Amino acid sequence: MQFSGSYVALVTPWTKDLSGIDFAALKDLIDWHVESGTDGILPAGTTGESATLTHAEHRELVTKTVEYVAGRCKVLAGAGSNSTREVIDLAKHAKSAGADAALVITPYYNRPTPEGLYQHFKAVAEACDLPVMIYNVPSRTGTNILPDTVVRINKDCPTVCSIKEASGVVDQSSQIINASPVQVMSGDDALALPIMAVGGTGVVSVIANVAPAETKKFMDAALSGDYAAAREWHHKLLPLMKACFVEVNPAPAKAALEIMGRLSGRMRLPMVDIKPESRKVVEAALRKVGLVK
Repeated sequence: MQFSGSYVALVTPWTKDLSGIDFAALKDLIDWHVESGTDGILPAGTTGESATLTHAEHRELVTKTVEYVAGRCKVLAGAGSNSTREVIDLAKHAKSAGADAALVITPYYNRPTPEGLYQHFKAVAEACDLPVMIYNVPSRTGTNILPDTVVRINKDCPTVCSIKEASGVVDQSSQIINASPVQVMSGDDALALPIMAVGGTGVVSVIANVAPAETKKFMDAALSGDYAAAREWHHKLLPLMKACFVEVNPAPAKAALEIMGRLSGRMRLPMVDIKPESRKVVEAALRKVGLVK
């Protein structure tokens, strides 16, 4: 599978009482993304508050996303856990639901060794032939998957063919690209441009939730080698990149969508809605980028 362009790490809209998923709002978001040119949609990722989804909700969210997308773009289903058996179950469900690939985060909290990481992804690949994107985000998991481990996994398990790189170290992306056919997608909007410049293929984006058409144009410019235009997009979108992390993701992005009238910005505990002063930062960024008046 080819991973390239703008993939949105989609927020999960909740019902007013937070007891379930607002599927009408979800469909509206997906239709907006398809119309805006988004290349891929990631349900049940970190930005989708996967940690607060029940197992049943997780499966239904992936199933409904595939249904609503209806083949109009790629679906990269979140299948993360710190239990290998649970990842396998989620990946198998994603495949049966019709997803194009699975995003599998490095196991969090238990902090496996490089050998443990290799065996984890090997077990997933052997149990389910769905293409897999590794998600490396040490700031959340406490574990950094090293380039040598990524290369080893891909060599023995070709279906593990991509990585969402959010280590904050562009050199790691360079090493992976130099040593393997693994497709590197930036997991950090602010580092998408430098990662693309060393051979990355796109971004799994938070700001695409708020600015899908603009993020798509940014990625198209970089992929076509028009780095003058890509730099312009980077600097234009930088206030939004910063504002979406004024508090812990995805609370600012959901607040932005609420300001834009797209959905309720409510968060499930232990995440909470952003503070009033943070909301002002988000509003200012939306005005500066031209998304609200």
